[in-house]
Amino acid sequence: MNNHQSEKVLKSLSPRQAGHPIADVFLQRWSPRAFVPLAMPLTDFLTILEAARWAPSAFNIQPWRFIYALRSNRDWDQYLNLLDPFNASWAKNASALVFLVSNRLCPAQEKNSTNPSNTHSFDAGAAWANLSLQSTLLGYQAHAMAGIRFDEIRRQLAVPDDYRVEIAVAIGRQADPATLPSTLREREQPSSRLPLNQIVFPERFACQPAATRGGTDQ
Repeated sequence: MNNHQSEKVLKSLSPRQAGHPIADVFLQRWSPRAFVPLAMPLTDFLTILEAARWAPSAFNIQPWRFIYALRSNRDWDQYLNLLDPFNASWAKNASALVFLVSNRLCPAQEKNSTNPSNTHSFDAGAAWANLSLQSTLLGYQAHAMAGIRFDEIRRQLAVPDDYRVEIAVAIGRQADPATLPSTLREREQPSSRLPLNQIVFPERFACQPAATRGGTDQ
């Protein structure tokens, strides 16, 4: 499926409507499970990781690290086996699998020794966001997965104790949902999001939507 065909499929599936003007890429990015089982050019893959590299982080610590296999690599089957069976069943058609880990420690600086980081997972999330948006801009989609074998990933991929295994990411060209089994096909559509008036609170956290407190944003 080429980019134009992917956009047509997305538009036919998408219930997404922005409440305020935003760049198209924020609505075009989503997490499909139907991928075309094709190899990804290494140049595309490195561009996706380069975007992740430029994510912001507290004190520019850059705690993220990426461990990957492309579907043409000999380690591909090993990487698939590090996902839970459900995720492995559809991620097998992706072009790349990436494990994102983050350093729990701030590096030693001058006279200070290493100390625990309070933001390593938050910063790694920013790197994932950059990765996913760059994937969309290149005509791919990225699907993050928490259903992974954390202990086996640490052991088999030699992840140091100081690093937290965060997520796995499948990246590939979106395929027609008809290629999925019926149980997955029914779920294959972009999700919507809560409106701003349910997630943005003036002055202090509010349990009730802003609309019931006189808010006007929709």
